[in-house]
Amino acid sequence: MMQDITAIWPFLVILPIVAFLYASVGHGGASGYLALMAIFSFSPEEMKPTALLLNLFVAGIAFYHYYRAGYFNKKMFMSFAIASVPMAFLGGMIEVDASIYKKILGVLLIFAILKMLNVFGKEGTFIKEVKIWQGLLVGGIIGFFSGLIGIGGGIILSPVILLLHWGKIKEAAAVSALFIWVNSAAGLAGQFSNNMRLSSLSLVMVGIAVIGGFFGSYIGSKKLYNKQLRHLLAIVLIFASIKLFTT
Repeated sequence: MMQDITAIWPFLVILPIVAFLYASVGHGGASGYLALMAIFSFSPEEMKPTALLLNLFVAGIAFYHYYRAGYFNKKMFMSFAIASVPMAFLGGMIEVDASIYKKILGVLLIFAILKMLNVFGKEGTFIKEVKIWQGLLVGGIIGFFSGLIGIGGGIILSPVILLLHWGKIKEAAAVSALFIWVNSAAGLAGQFSNNMRLSSLSLVMVGIAVIGGFFGSYIGSKKLYNKQLRHLLAIVLIFASIKLFTT
């Protein structure tokens, strides 16, 4: 955990904002939490389980709001989740060297940056059904890296859904929210099988993130989300990605 306690307060102030913005698009926010923890010099051993724990709560709330709004596609979700859950558990069991971990996370943050800049935000004019082999392949690959790095995978899945015309924006958000939840649970289970422990600050972080996640997912499922705030978060993610590649 961070040695300088005065550094905790800025982190805790920014955390609910990150949760709010990610939840507004149906995500748990792990890539954002990991970016913040990288900026505030958390160790990879602390980052992975903490991000997944926060994902469980924030993505769960996001799914609730998007499900209530009628955007959830169960068939699409199952096509991804069947392979992603066991692969997330497997990924969670693997310990990655700290320097390699930072580089992989830095690459994955690029997806989060593009998502926040709305590069993947346009709906297709037509929707295609996900084939079984496509769902298994995409779900399995994303699930493995979810457990390995400590993300839920929604920041990768939702752009894929939109780019391949498998669903509309809010439908992708609803599917991604539950996808994140199940992968986070599986990834945590895999990490705990290696005697991974959560820090004492984790519960405080959960409480703060839940507040941001609740309001973000409610507004995102009902209304549009703030463009300027998403651009601000993209700047934070860019800074974190650069730091991960250079340290």
